[in-house]
Amino acid sequence: MKECKNKCDLKSCFLCQLVLPDWLPAIEANKRNLEIKKGQQVFKEDDPVTGIYFVYKGTIKVHKRWDNEKELIIRFSKPGDVIGYLGLGLDPTYPVTTTALEPSVVCFLDLQFLENTLNVNSKFTVALVRLLATDLQESHKSMRDLAHMSVKARIAKAFVSMKNQFGLRSDGSINLDINKQDIAAYAGASYETFFKVVTELTANKIVAFSGKSLFIQNEALLLEIIARG
Repeated sequence: MKECKNKCDLKSCFLCQLVLPDWLPAIEANKRNLEIKKGQQVFKEDDPVTGIYFVYKGTIKVHKRWDNEKELIIRFSKPGDVIGYLGLGLDPTYPVTTTALEPSVVCFLDLQFLENTLNVNSKFTVALVRLLATDLQESHKSMRDLAHMSVKARIAKAFVSMKNQFGLRSDGSINLDINKQDIAAYAGASYETFFKVVTELTANKIVAFSGKSLFIQNEALLLEIIARG
């Protein structure tokens, strides 16, 4: 990671939208903007917690080890989102890894300044607590899906989730460049199983790929697959 200057506009991120206006100069004085190359980690699982990060530019995947050879992508973070907050518990290590899917910029606040910010800005504190609670709820849902949904339904859900989060480009493709290995990891599937399911879905004109571009051709059928579980 390389530090860069004057990248944050003090308006766009989760933090700046919620703190008191008088606190913005303090953020300006204490933040560090960091450029992240494509494929570079912001932090990795079991690293000591040093602070919290706010995504200003780019897309970051949040993932963790599934077993010795596989990973599970928990979510994608885009501009305005916060990463690193799961490391704020009693265990002072990050429980996940974060990796840039494209050239990105993040804003970093160290733990001491973050604590000061929480003490002064109640609106931000409440929002962060809600974010932690929502993340816990989503984690429970994901574990339930891994246990009870078929692989095909999880893959269909991954496609629809990406479309809902990132929207569509003018050509109709999902507005996210992502390889098939990462989509498989997001669905909690092995690449071999993912390939078999996608071969079936493309043959039935439900989804299509062109390079790293993904097209949903029949969302109604994907939703039926998800509903069947």
